[in-house]
Amino acid sequence: MEKKTAVVSKNANVEKKPSAVGSLFATIVIPIALIACVLIYMFVLGNPANFEGNDPANHPLPGNYLGIVYKGGWVVPVLMSLNLMVFIFAIERALTIGKAKGTKSVADFVRNISAKLNQRDINGAIAACDVQKGSVANVVKAGLLKYKEMQNEPELLKAEKVAAIQKEIEESTSLELPMLEKNLVVISTIASISTLVGLIGTVLGMIKAFSALATSGAPDSVALANGISEALINTALGITGSTIAIIAYNYFTSKIDELTYSIDEAGFSMVSTFTAQHETPTTRHQTV
Repeated sequence: MEKKTAVVSKNANVEKKPSAVGSLFATIVIPIALIACVLIYMFVLGNPANFEGNDPANHPLPGNYLGIVYKGGWVVPVLMSLNLMVFIFAIERALTIGKAKGTKSVADFVRNISAKLNQRDINGAIAACDVQKGSVANVVKAGLLKYKEMQNEPELLKAEKVAAIQKEIEESTSLELPMLEKNLVVISTIASISTLVGLIGTVLGMIKAFSALATSGAPDSVALANGISEALINTALGITGSTIAIIAYNYFTSKIDELTYSIDEAGFSMVSTFTAQHETPTTRHQTV
């Protein structure tokens, strides 16, 4: 007796995105953001017009916040670049996840698929995936194509057919989810290091402030003020960048979890419907 087993293969119709795209984006954005912020620090914040006597070594003009931030020292452009990167990667993730949802509501799409499966309209469900587009629709379509294939497979037990459908959904999901999570590691890293970088600037500023106090005779008021400004500005920028990054990371993680739940819901609907609508063959084909 020859036993035929279900063969699970990746469907050519499932959209596959090269993982190198996300890495290339990060490779380009990070140095550009750093260079841009260094130039802004030097030529915008450090513009002599922002300071008394047109000299960046002096106090900033009263109410001139550009000059005040400039006094934060060389750590400022690093922190500015971290903040800028958070915004850029947040926009990129928002666009990617928005595209992954598809053209319509994901919840409505999943309900539509379940309804068509209950009506035994597999072709209609596949057509709905083509209309919806996005990562969720790609995974569901892969499962539906395997669903349709298993309907016309007489030599497998129902449990084997169900396992083949589940396997197809799992493998399709494993192709799509990494693209949704791409670059989130950059945001999470910024959330961790932004406060630490700000703390470095704070410590350097306090060193300058105490050095000004340690001079013989009257303290150097300019150096003291600059040191305190550097400490406070770097603290503020570091905390701001870390806060924004944490909020962005948690937001996008929750959105990805919603998409994953929708895929699981659609997969469960496919499996349960197939189980209910198809009988287990009582005999297998035999070959000599």
